[in-house]
Amino acid sequence: MRFDTPATTNPIDQLKIIGRPTDRIDGPMKTTGTARYAYERNTEMPGAAYGYVVGAGIAKGRIASMDLAAARAAPGVLAIVTARNAGKLAKGDFNTAKLLGGPEIDHYHQAVALVVAETFEQARAAAQLLRIEYERTPGRFDLAAEKDAAQMPAATPFSGEPQTRTGDFASAYAAAPVQLDATYTTPDESHAMMEPHASIAQWQGDKLTIWTSNQMIAWGAGDVAKTLGIPKANVRLISPFIGGGFGGKLFVRADALLAALGARAARRPVKVALPRPLIANNTTHRPATIQRIRLAAGRDGRLTAIAHEGWSGDLPGGQPETAVNQTRLLYAGANRLTTTRLAVLDLPEGNAMRAPGEAPGMMALEIAMDEMAEKLGIDPVEFRVLNDTQVDPEKPQRPYSQRKLIECLRTGAERFGWNRRNPAPGQQRDGRWLVGMGVAAAFRNNLVTKSGARVRLDNRGMVTVETDMTDIGTGTYTIIAQTAAETMGVPLDKVLVRLGDSAHPVSAGSGGQWGANSSTSGVFAACMKLREAVASRLGLPASEAEFADGMVRAGARAAPLAEAAGAQGLVVEDSIEFGDLDKKYQQSTFGAHFVEVGVDAATGEIRVRRMLAVCAAGRILNPKSARSQVIGAMTMGVGGALMEELALDKRHGFFVNHDLASYEVPVHADIPHQDVVFLDETDPISSPMKAKGVGELGMCGVAAAVANAVYNATGVRVRDYPITLDKLLDRLPPVA
Repeated sequence: MRFDTPATTNPIDQLKIIGRPTDRIDGPMKTTGTARYAYERNTEMPGAAYGYVVGAGIAKGRIASMDLAAARAAPGVLAIVTARNAGKLAKGDFNTAKLLGGPEIDHYHQAVALVVAETFEQARAAAQLLRIEYERTPGRFDLAAEKDAAQMPAATPFSGEPQTRTGDFASAYAAAPVQLDATYTTPDESHAMMEPHASIAQWQGDKLTIWTSNQMIAWGAGDVAKTLGIPKANVRLISPFIGGGFGGKLFVRADALLAALGARAARRPVKVALPRPLIANNTTHRPATIQRIRLAAGRDGRLTAIAHEGWSGDLPGGQPETAVNQTRLLYAGANRLTTTRLAVLDLPEGNAMRAPGEAPGMMALEIAMDEMAEKLGIDPVEFRVLNDTQVDPEKPQRPYSQRKLIECLRTGAERFGWNRRNPAPGQQRDGRWLVGMGVAAAFRNNLVTKSGARVRLDNRGMVTVETDMTDIGTGTYTIIAQTAAETMGVPLDKVLVRLGDSAHPVSAGSGGQWGANSSTSGVFAACMKLREAVASRLGLPASEAEFADGMVRAGARAAPLAEAAGAQGLVVEDSIEFGDLDKKYQQSTFGAHFVEVGVDAATGEIRVRRMLAVCAAGRILNPKSARSQVIGAMTMGVGGALMEELALDKRHGFFVNHDLASYEVPVHADIPHQDVVFLDETDPISSPMKAKGVGELGMCGVAAAVANAVYNATGVRVRDYPITLDKLLDRLPPVA
């Protein structure tokens, strides 16, 4: 099915199942422990041995020598894999550094060996017996120190052009009566998902099967095949359950490759899970940024000039953090400049983490908007409303498909009691607490991508959906089942969903906030094709056939859906392919975040007291799981504001707090009641589902809303995240 004209009325619009707050169908398995994750697939691969990954002890240099003798002689050891005996390995399309290093070392904890043994304990013990000598060379580990050497990277479909100019920013900025010029920083951050990167691999002849924890199955299968130099048809990746990813599992990592190499060397299945320190230093992370924002406005509060420059770092050949991209689209202003620069750093790979680009970019932009509102003496909500735009500011001929930012701000302000906020900072007290409110806009682009599915109908009336789409805890099983049930006119318990297998049709995968909208559209396309096959089998005109309550009706004729299946069943396959509507219309999601904090007047301790998110993201397919996604994103935003930071040892190039004990994330005691409002919106230009993504929108702007609330409470403006009490203590108002 090709989607190149706006959607009209279709079976999804019935809203009998779609749009209802539906319990997750995988919930009982998750809560009872019967949902088995990659590392737990012992039944499918009995007798699996254990692999233990050894990471490089330096960040830059080479291996001078590697003595394996003692490890080979250790009890239970079956094989040791290194770059010397692994055979020729290519580098996958989605890896910046080699997944198995040696002799050259690209970053700290780059995998350099895998020890395979009968038990995990034996593999771990033997790994400690490896004797590796390194030749260390100087590395570049400090973004601030490398900032001046940073270059504009090449354009990519994801990042866009590294620089955009509209109008004459320099002249407009210089002439403006009100100006802001401020620099903000965000730190390196870890995905910190619950389930580690883990895999079990098995060879059967020249065919490789890997049970793994991966968000993008087709990408992963392709990279494994390319790295090993084998046909993609010989690789099967299976990932039906994923214990969190946040972008850290978009691409296969060392666990999957080394499990495959270990299984080949040991001639039996091998399971590998990365220890927590290797997740921080061996896989990917959100890279640190430096962002300079300049705003200029007339006395009337209308922006006349906007500039946003961003710097980030990555390994050679890596990609930048596109923190400036939302500034190209979010607010009106005739004279504009955005620039992205990338420094070469010898740190672990920087890459996508929930809402890459917009999440750190909004952390800076939405503080700057508050600072400018204060300079102008305008309420922060009203300042954002005043500078709304209904067209792409860089391409005014391209309107937004839907843009309800003003409605989000107005609705949120009313529900949150924004009118009770004292605009003078440091004036509101509740006992020992300084109390403040903050606001920030939310923005995330609406991305869509081709997605396919296979749908089967059997003679019991069961509909089975097969797609390589993944569920990373987001509720994918449920919304796909809802889509099939709605389209085929059957109850939810008549739908079986099978996900996460490269033997299934290629889907959008889970990433970029495109997963829900694209994958359900692919399922819708396949179900519409199945409807045609059913009507044909029953001798009914497809254009008149109605599917409801397990029956198919056309005029005076009716037949059970199951009757069309026959003894052999019916099987169809189709994909949704998106045309150029995204070029004719700017497609984005919008929201507003409101936060109230209390700051201890004596200690500087920050407590979030209330949170509200108002979201405009097209049709909400399942309000229950969508709300769960947004409150999770809001929680993550609090972490980014107040806690999360990979502490970098700039001497030796590694992240010191590489475990869940010292990498701080919010816990239940840190998070108050969270309120979520979804505006009643459909977007027929987005997809046949008329939906958009919401799971990343819920994070964008949260940290800035917290920062703005802290300023309103204390009068202390912090521009360097996270906002820890040491950045407040000596600047707090007098306690008395």
